[in-house]
Amino acid sequence: MAQQPILLPETIRRRLEQLMLVARTVRAGAVKGDRRSVKRGTSIEFADYRNYAAGDDLRQLDWNIYARLERPYIKLLEDEEDLAVHILVDASASMDFPAEGEADQHKLLFAKRIAAGLAYLSLTSGDRLSLAALHDGPPQMFGPARGRAQSLRMLHFLGQIAAVGMVDLDAALADFAGRARAGLTLLISDMFSLDGQYREGLNALLSRGHEVAIVHVLAREELQPQATGDLSLVDIETMLQQEVTLDGAMLSVYQRRLQSWCDELRDDCRRRGVHYFPMITDTAWESLILRDMRRAGLVK
Repeated sequence: MAQQPILLPETIRRRLEQLMLVARTVRAGAVKGDRRSVKRGTSIEFADYRNYAAGDDLRQLDWNIYARLERPYIKLLEDEEDLAVHILVDASASMDFPAEGEADQHKLLFAKRIAAGLAYLSLTSGDRLSLAALHDGPPQMFGPARGRAQSLRMLHFLGQIAAVGMVDLDAALADFAGRARAGLTLLISDMFSLDGQYREGLNALLSRGHEVAIVHVLAREELQPQATGDLSLVDIETMLQQEVTLDGAMLSVYQRRLQSWCDELRDDCRRRGVHYFPMITDTAWESLILRDMRRAGLVK
């Protein structure tokens, strides 16, 4: 029986423990967590004063201020609340690439390692974590879960995800937006979707208050194909076959179109206020969290 690849090595896990995910606006949580809220509540962190009003809790009265000024003031305290973190992993058949060769360059494995790192970050920060694998039919779900003690269950869930079928990103994202609490939503995908559509799904998330980040995963072989000559290409999701002759001229056309598509996706995300992170599977996956997301302010 083949040994399962390690998703979150100990050396990387230790580097992640001092970090946390950050949203531009902290979303209201159901329980207290490790994050400061813009609301005023009952934690021990002082925020401000306001004048006493009839019906206020006298326990919040600052008697020292009253003795000095002979005016009653109520202490306002910062509340702490959890952030809802949703990690969506594209588990459609196109993520099962390359089928042979370097296992570490496999798109789904690469995506699962990124998801493991982000999920561990979320759990150790006391966030409310949900994971979903998107493919044919209803998504596979993990959570909501909270706390470092859920890390093994989280890693087991990710380890069991297999690439299968097709995914309609528009429908999947819109469905998720209708069911999930607003929070920080991170989509890890090659963005190969049914009819190439994703915008309505993004709009559904944004309109419901989600802060969205896309991690766009491509294999080096997709950027720089090594095969040449007369080829019979088969779409891994639809099984449609196409006969092509791949020479230098055709390869240049392909690469220009691919780059144009990536540029369009990046610009589209920028217009919508969506974070966009392109990743190639022959790079160190942890650099996304430790470098790129820190620079973007999503991790601190």
